[in-house]
Amino acid sequence: MPLVLILPGFFGATPLAQAQVKRCSLPDGTPLYTDRRCADLGAVERVPRESPGGGAKLPYRGGCTRQLQDLIFELGSAIDAGDANRLASLYHWPGLSSRTGYAVVGRLEAIARRPLVDLRALHAPSTQGGDGAADPAPDYYPQSTTRRRPIGLRIEQTLSDGVTPARTTFSLRRHMGCWWISL
Repeated sequence: MPLVLILPGFFGATPLAQAQVKRCSLPDGTPLYTDRRCADLGAVERVPRESPGGGAKLPYRGGCTRQLQDLIFELGSAIDAGDANRLASLYHWPGLSSRTGYAVVGRLEAIARRPLVDLRALHAPSTQGGDGAADPAPDYYPQSTTRRRPIGLRIEQTLSDGVTPARTTFSLRRHMGCWWISL
């Protein structure tokens, strides 16, 4: 027992080393947080996104987003800038009560404060091949692709500790010819 008490004094009291968490992405796009090398797990490293211009806020464009890629850009820019008001400008507010509106604003403020790791569109499942019938020609590869309708946007973030992952999925809505998000 005395040997155990002497060893820490002999080697010096050193603080425990903190593991560095790496943000990785698996081949299917699933985010992975680990203290190991991403390559050891069959994944690639993902670095946190930086705002364009080294943190400079982009000016608000105004109007509504008529193209989905514009909505995705605006959403990413609002989060990168930490601008909850800009994020709220993309939200589909019609039909919400005041109480629900205040709750949504609180959630949007929390989302705007967290660093953005990834942002991607979610699509409806394909309707082809869902009947369970056997494929008559297993080595036939379709010559065209079916465009699937977008149904949501998923954002991957980290909490304030910079390590704990947080995921939010927004629904997509078309209203008055514009794209909007909702929780």
